[in-house]
Amino acid sequence: MLPVYPFATPPAAAETVEVVPGVLWLRMPLPFALDHINLWLLADHDGWTIVDTGFSLDAVKACWQTILAGLATTAVGGRISRILVTHFHPDHLGLAAWLQERTGAPVLMTQGEYLTAHAVWNEIGGHGNRPMLRQFRAHGLDEARCAALEARSGTYNRGVPTLPTDYRRLFADDELSIGPHRWQVRVGFGHSPEHASLYCAALGVLISGDMLLPKISTNISVFAVTPRADSLADYLRSIDRYLDLPATTLVLPSHGLPFQGIAARVQALHAHHAERLALLEAHCATPRSAAELLATLFPRELDTHQTMFAMGEAIAHLNRLEYGGRLKRIADGEPIRFVQRDGLEQALGQAGEIA
Repeated sequence: MLPVYPFATPPAAAETVEVVPGVLWLRMPLPFALDHINLWLLADHDGWTIVDTGFSLDAVKACWQTILAGLATTAVGGRISRILVTHFHPDHLGLAAWLQERTGAPVLMTQGEYLTAHAVWNEIGGHGNRPMLRQFRAHGLDEARCAALEARSGTYNRGVPTLPTDYRRLFADDELSIGPHRWQVRVGFGHSPEHASLYCAALGVLISGDMLLPKISTNISVFAVTPRADSLADYLRSIDRYLDLPATTLVLPSHGLPFQGIAARVQALHAHHAERLALLEAHCATPRSAAELLATLFPRELDTHQTMFAMGEAIAHLNRLEYGGRLKRIADGEPIRFVQRDGLEQALGQAGEIA
């Protein structure tokens, strides 16, 4: 089944669209090239469950104030019963604490996402801008682009100005009773540490967060705290688990339009990453660093924000090629480089150690 898009037009800011009975679609602005995020409201017996909260901007707060006021006129009233956050990224977690303070509702997250948010916010335990810059320098990123990244330090904290200090932990395969329906928590990996998606069999709906997007490829990065992670393999295994869902399942993604056709989208994502892996492998006939390969993966001008994601993604693909036995890592100092196995003899003449 090729992807089908039942809704041609997204809701305007501060408005909602009902995609299935009891599930409302909201769209909020983002201050990036990717300029929007989809959020969701699930009707409960005596109120609403919020799924994701948006980036902390005055415009987003104003949208929420309008929407919350409008919910008070609905049949179930305006009470917020829960605030569920799929993962720690600022466009998803940004206003969770603000909404919690306004509504008194508990925040629900997986432990991996909750603790990572606090580690990134406080830049501890290998998280944050400084470790990221050390990693990017080790992979060959030039000082000009590192300086630009350093100048934007604090972006996460601006997007998430305050964090929840308590939460209710979500586990994989938990079932949440929301209104008359049960929603299964499906945990995925690769995009973030312990991303929670929600599936309701009765409604035939998957709230996929960032794990499954209709048009663009989810960013898959390797972070400084886990430099040898095989994030791409983790991600592809995670989306394969959606293949057990019915073909008619309506996917509600965090970016883009709701769609049907999970199998075709999963297949397309596998093909996309296979093509990128083959492209990188071909360009590593001689040793190359992640930074040298940015233009290969992303043959366009990248702004500073995009460079951060592009470096993480390049490292993720190079790690996958290493684990797959298609490239070897040269670790004789900086920058870290990768080379085809056929290029090993030449590389060994240039470097002292092959990791």
